[in-house]
Amino acid sequence: MSPARAISAGRTARLLRSELALTFRRRRNAALLAVLALVPILTAVAVKAQSRPGQGGSILGGITDNGLFAALAAFLVAGPLFIPLVVAVVAGDSVAGEAGSGTLRYLLTVPVGRTRLLAIKFAALVIWGTACAVVVAAAGELAGLVLFPSGDVVLLSGATVSYGDGLVRLLLVLVYVALTITVVSAIGLFVSTMTEVPLAAMAATLTVTVAAEVVDQIPQLSAIHGWLPTHYWLQWIDLLRDPVRTGDMVTGLLVTLAYVLVFVSMAWARFGGKDVTS
Repeated sequence: MSPARAISAGRTARLLRSELALTFRRRRNAALLAVLALVPILTAVAVKAQSRPGQGGSILGGITDNGLFAALAAFLVAGPLFIPLVVAVVAGDSVAGEAGSGTLRYLLTVPVGRTRLLAIKFAALVIWGTACAVVVAAAGELAGLVLFPSGDVVLLSGATVSYGDGLVRLLLVLVYVALTITVVSAIGLFVSTMTEVPLAAMAATLTVTVAAEVVDQIPQLSAIHGWLPTHYWLQWIDLLRDPVRTGDMVTGLLVTLAYVLVFVSMAWARFGGKDVTS
């Protein structure tokens, strides 16, 4: 690597570390992660208080027989709303927050192009979304181990696999959720370049996400369901079958990739020509 490229790479790495530090050290974001961790814990406690062993056959029912399902139930509960909400808050603030506080103008004086700066912010958002998925999985797994038995896992298809195999499937669920939630990061990044009001960007990002989920529940609009960015979010359930069905998950990842490319491209087009005055 040439000295110039080495310097450029080092500068990019420093900016990414700075962006991550800003994201994860904010009290608001730390509080959001704490609230997110409470979702699987409260879900597990509620199931423990009201359920009896032997109620398998579903994800929520399976918690009583194996604590591993507590983490899976957490994704079922938090995946459609809570994780997108936490990601939307940070994504909407990514550029609009800098512009609103007046720091974006000074940030652009650093010898790094707008394209690279936008890429760094998107990378930080992807890492943030992954962290949200990890928090849900970890809190759910911990609550499951404390409140429920562990051992062989009975899948939704009726097959029994080892606990280790179940953990591998949980890890794959985590990866799938982290990848599909990047669409919220991409939408939020684009919206954030359109305004200097972070709250407006957060609200718009969440509104688009919720609207897609609402449309996905209307039978009369079934023809467009497969094109919605949220349609395949819960398709990770296929990982709990034997054999695993991958077709719809692959489609979901491709749809996510398409939306990410579109919204990140629009964010780049908007931010590249944006007149930053604050």
